Amino acid sequence: MTGLVELLSDYTVQNVAMGAVLLGIASGVLGCFAVLRQQSLLGDTLAHAALPGVCIGFLIAGTRDMGWIMAGALGTSILAALFVLALTRRTRIKTDAGLGSALGLTFAAGVVLLTYIQGQSNASQGGLDTFLFGQAAATLRSDLWLMGGVTIAAVALVLGCWKQFKLVTFDPEFARAVGLPVALLETVLTAMIALAVVIGLQMVGVVLMTSMVIAPAVAARQWVKRLEHMVLLAVGVGIVSGLVGALISASVQNLATGPLVVLAATAIVAVSILLAPGRGVLWEQIRHWRDRRTIGQRQMLTTLYKLAAHHRDPDYPAETGMLDSFHGTRTQRALRQLQRRGLVEPVAHMPGEGRHWVLTEAGRREAERVLKTMTPEMA
Repeated sequence: MTGLVELLSDYTVQNVAMGAVLLGIASGVLGCFAVLRQQSLLGDTLAHAALPGVCIGFLIAGTRDMGWIMAGALGTSILAALFVLALTRRTRIKTDAGLGSALGLTFAAGVVLLTYIQGQSNASQGGLDTFLFGQAAATLRSDLWLMGGVTIAAVALVLGCWKQFKLVTFDPEFARAVGLPVALLETVLTAMIALAVVIGLQMVGVVLMTSMVIAPAVAARQWVKRLEHMVLLAVGVGIVSGLVGALISASVQNLATGPLVVLAATAIVAVSILLAPGRGVLWEQIRHWRDRRTIGQRQMLTTLYKLAAHHRDPDYPAETGMLDSFHGTRTQRALRQLQRRGLVEPVAHMPGEGRHWVLTEAGRREAERVLKTMTPEMA
């Protein structure tokens, strides 16, 4: 505990931690809309499209001014999004192909500009390539004020247009029918995803930022069903991921903060996909196993009931081996489970034969109920 307090008292660690919190809030809120609108690849495209904007902002300012760099990155990201919209709406090119084209074009342009800048004699360009993977340790308090202002503006816009954004996300056709400017709202949402990318450039970088836009929302989606709860949980996941990555990076030398933040978010996603109730892989497997067991018991009940009806004997004893042959598998486990439920019971029959089973009164009622719910084909 003392070590953690000492760590947080460090000026650089404080800057990184606060930047991680701001990044978690922005990516959590805005990433939810990207995931629900099935625009995960759009986040990747906008993240790569920010690189030429970073270079343009540097060329305009002549130094690493975060205001100009963020403005340039936001501008080229929005232009990339508009390029994709125009390409997909005015041609026969599909959305995924349009996104791939924009990603490759803008990132190539960014690399060319970055190479050009590094070939100049301007000493301020040193370390500009760190925007590819982020350099959280270089975050200044002035950068935090800028990131905080942008984050507050983004969250305020989401809260102010919450109902409209929600309707456009889930039912754009109905939103268009009630007179909402769907195209404008979708453009604003896309621009806000670009805004989330811009906020994380210093912390995570161009290449990894798309993971921070998507991962918190994906993790939150596994646990909740309502958008309000999803946004709140995604913000929490984003903040925790940012803080964990920042603290590990500060504790261990020569470990980059950005990749650690992304790894922490990815770990939370993996745990969520595995363990989340209702959606988790583990719970799905448990449900599948229970369904198989239930189906096996229902089939056994109806088999015993039909045999008794065929022989016109409600207490007709069915031998285990015969049931195994009829179902093509061992039925002992299903019979034992039915016995524990009081639906069947073992009976003695002829000496030297295997164990026989008969339906109890409760078993007959259950079998009749099951048969009534089955379709004629199933029966």
